[in-house]
Amino acid sequence: MASRIASAAKGIRFASTAAAESNPWLAERIARKEHAGPSTETWRKISIFVCAPAIVAATANAYRLYAEHQEHMAHHPPEFVKYPYMRLRARAFPWGDDSLFFNPAVNM
Repeated sequence: MASRIASAAKGIRFASTAAAESNPWLAERIARKEHAGPSTETWRKISIFVCAPAIVAATANAYRLYAEHQEHMAHHPPEFVKYPYMRLRARAFPWGDDSLFFNPAVNM
């Protein structure tokens, strides 16, 4: 029994093209691998030469837009309007008037 399991595992792990003649599943697997080879190489090249530069270009564009926005916000900060429905407190926070995650450089 143990030798039959060992030989089955050995046949699966170390399958060769010679074994494919007698095993239809292995023959189909090898045929699919040979058929998918050129397609796999095409998509690998597309990923490297198209997708990677597109991601780099999108990142550079996003950073440029972010820098322009930060420069605009430095010259024209948003005006804080204290609406009557905002900042309603039944009692004061233990850490002060603002929320725990308040950042005066960003939130005002």
